[in-house]
Amino acid sequence: MAHWAEIDENNIVVRVTVGSNDEPDEGYEWLIDNLGGTWVQTSYNATIRKNFAGVGFSYDPERDAFIPPKPYDSWILDEDTCLWQAPLPYPEDEGTYTWNEELFAWELIDNG
Repeated sequence: MAHWAEIDENNIVVRVTVGSNDEPDEGYEWLIDNLGGTWVQTSYNATIRKNFAGVGFSYDPERDAFIPPKPYDSWILDEDTCLWQAPLPYPEDEGTYTWNEELFAWELIDNG
């Protein structure tokens, strides 16, 4: 089965669906003929386009990649993975942390 992401005029994913890929382009043609829109193939195991598309992701045609929404203004896009990275590494101890954008730091929420 092939997975497809429909993107809007701003290259934002509005839905993801699964279709046949028994014949080359069979699933794509069915989507176009029956649903219209603009569709880009995605892969749940990230073998194409860096990341599996999700609603709200953007499709960057220059990188040929799906990019998740930016979680915080301070986070930086990793060009290799097209995933957002915190400006500071996640702590290596056993605790559970969440990013605090106001403090620009990881905040402990569970000591594990």
